Amino acid sequence: MLKVKNLSKKYPANDQFSAKNVSFKVSAGQVVGLVGSNGAGKSTIIKSIIGVLPFQEGEIKVNGFDIVTQSEQAKKNIGYVPDDHSVYDKLTGREYINYMGSLYGATKEQKAYATDFLAKKFDIAYALDTQISSYSHGMKQKICILGALVHRPALWVLDEPMVGLDPQTMNLLVKYIKEYADDKHAVLFSSHSLETVKKACDMVIFVKKGQIVRRVDLRTSKDVDLEKMFMEVNEVDNA
Repeated sequence: MLKVKNLSKKYPANDQFSAKNVSFKVSAGQVVGLVGSNGAGKSTIIKSIIGVLPFQEGEIKVNGFDIVTQSEQAKKNIGYVPDDHSVYDKLTGREYINYMGSLYGATKEQKAYATDFLAKKFDIAYALDTQISSYSHGMKQKICILGALVHRPALWVLDEPMVGLDPQTMNLLVKYIKEYADDKHAVLFSSHSLETVKKACDMVIFVKKGQIVRRVDLRTSKDVDLEKMFMEVNEVDNA
């Protein structure tokens, strides 16, 4: 579903690469987590994948479509939940979901699935006809999640999705991430919550200074201590 090959990205005002020779893939049915300290390059990698940031070198394909040369087709296969829950505050929740669905070519049935089933699942159905500007932080995060899923994308990308969510909703989201992957979709997300990563992911990729420094397959290493591993990866910087 997602193939990243030798991705390198440097910002104009920065001498160092924010992403350097990054290569990995996420297959259908798989959940992959990006882990790293602040400034490690996780968001740069994610924003390059979803087509927001141009990059100097490498190749990114989503469901077979190149994010640069076939950007429209590639983006139609992506659902993205940003870390800042960007939404249109003047719309109601229902209007926002339908608008996002129209942008991505969602069917009537897909829109209904989001406004009915998913809205109830994430306990936001009662507020769908209320203007988003009145929503709490957590409610805005929920409506972002529904907007990202309305077209049932092949690749679901989440950047720090747990921010602002209560523990019950966090657990619900982890379960749904796994359910979504089990339904032959691919999921990629970054998180500072190592406990959440361990619960949700099949594979964990550690990023440091824009490079992949370690990969852990949790399907074969279930007892791994991610916190200890995180400290080991970053111990030179901490010292």
